[in-house]
Amino acid sequence: MYFSKEMQESSLKLTRKWENEVQKALKNNPDQKERFSTVSDAEIKRLYTPEDIKNIDFAEDISVPGEFPYLRGNQATGYRGRYWTFRMFSGMGSAQDTNQRWKMLLHQGQTGLSTAFDFPTLMGYDSDSPKALGEVGKCGVAIDTMEDFMTLMEGIPLDEVTTSMTINPPATVLFAMYCAAADIKGVPLTKIGGTIQNDMLKEFIAQKTFMCPPEASVKLISDTVEFGTKFVPRWNTISISGYHIRESGSTAIQELAFTLRDGIEYVEDVIHRKRLDVDDFASRLSFFFNSHSDFFEEICKMRAARRMWAKIMRDRFHAKDPRSMWLRFHTQTAGCSLTAQQPYNNVVRTTVQALAAVLGGTQSLHTNSLDEVLCLPSEHAVEIALRTQQILAEETGVANTIDPLAGSYFIEALTNEMEEKAWEYIHKIDEMGGMIAAIEKGFPQMEISEAAYRFQRQLDAGEKIMVGVNKYSTDAAHPIPLVDIDEKVGEEQIKRLKDVRRKRDNKAVKTSLDNIKNACKKGDNVMPHCIEAVKNLATLQEICDVYREVYGEYRDPGLY
Repeated sequence: MYFSKEMQESSLKLTRKWENEVQKALKNNPDQKERFSTVSDAEIKRLYTPEDIKNIDFAEDISVPGEFPYLRGNQATGYRGRYWTFRMFSGMGSAQDTNQRWKMLLHQGQTGLSTAFDFPTLMGYDSDSPKALGEVGKCGVAIDTMEDFMTLMEGIPLDEVTTSMTINPPATVLFAMYCAAADIKGVPLTKIGGTIQNDMLKEFIAQKTFMCPPEASVKLISDTVEFGTKFVPRWNTISISGYHIRESGSTAIQELAFTLRDGIEYVEDVIHRKRLDVDDFASRLSFFFNSHSDFFEEICKMRAARRMWAKIMRDRFHAKDPRSMWLRFHTQTAGCSLTAQQPYNNVVRTTVQALAAVLGGTQSLHTNSLDEVLCLPSEHAVEIALRTQQILAEETGVANTIDPLAGSYFIEALTNEMEEKAWEYIHKIDEMGGMIAAIEKGFPQMEISEAAYRFQRQLDAGEKIMVGVNKYSTDAAHPIPLVDIDEKVGEEQIKRLKDVRRKRDNKAVKTSLDNIKNACKKGDNVMPHCIEAVKNLATLQEICDVYREVYGEYRDPGLY
């Protein structure tokens, strides 16, 4: 950003005069806090001036939308040509229950689907496993076989609606089911679009739903990238996720740094293992960020992420295709910011967080429901959350211009500061030998734990405020209708699973599973064999048990 010598001198003179006035004012009205900082505890100055951004080069550091370094967005026209995708996260009970919720959301104006799976499915177990007892359909949809998946997708036009699936250890299986469903419905794989989360590194760092060790887990991810690149070109084969890192207590800078370093790890593995050129597959990588309550910090994090990824792809991996340098991302408002106390306050929190995501330039957005801290979201609460996005898009004018906060002394200075500190983390992890090595040393896990501990201490001391929790609390009751999943859902799911096992061709199932096992042992791509297996009605657990047998099971060293 160019400022003439005269402008700088004038700015300094005005600032010094202002500082003198501030000292006078403080005698009568002292600051409310000794120190002002973001939710992540980044210190915030009283005032930002041209001095804070005097070293910015507009063309290299900011530029215009659609041009390197993509700080202001990937698309030249921003939201003026198309709003972000309204993609509400939903899944509950049986496949039929979730299918009905999806259709309700599409009818209400949702523009993309997003799937929550129950815990047994997330962990690669069938509904009749002893480990699934009491969990079937409780926190997401239960999917055991291809028949469940076809029920889930009933009436959904696979060539018109994109579907995101929050699935990690069994991602190959659910991706195989989606591909098989398209084939059964007569939709070419080249026409389907969507995303599998498929980010195991963040599981080892933060969310802790894992199955196989890191090296094998990353190999399976590279298999999906290779298969998608060759046969499913509109599919995002990883959603590299900072969301769960933030939910585990990280700072915004840690979320930014660890997420991008995970992305680096995946790109390196695909290039090394699959011998693909970076421009063959990088354009289909996607990201997933948290939008927390500190409005400006979140906007700056998203802007910095785009600029950093563009530099990483250009300078580290020598990408030539501009689309390889785009950081495309989904955002979800912060579940960890929601409170059981005064739950209607959550509507306000979600609105502010959603606005930050939009001003940060997200490609798609999920807005949390006010009751999520208490139960699965009710239809009424989900409708309010969806309407929040629609009001932002249609009524507020925030989509009228692109990156409207660009040029703010504060925004540009904080964006630069977050990028600088995130690079420090990335360089440190590089020195450790990469993210897998850092995870094995416990580095990102410990950094997040310490950040979470600091924040909790600040809450306990009243240095940070959560309205209704440690300030403005009351004893008044705020009843919320609770959504409960009947135990019969699990019983009926197990019955359907047993019926499938009785009627299927078990010889064909065994052959399919043997083919997957051989592919694992030889280092071949498992995806074609997974598609064959799910079509033959092999269950989710039967396929995942093959992975566990060949690769072994991972145990968190912090728990043993």
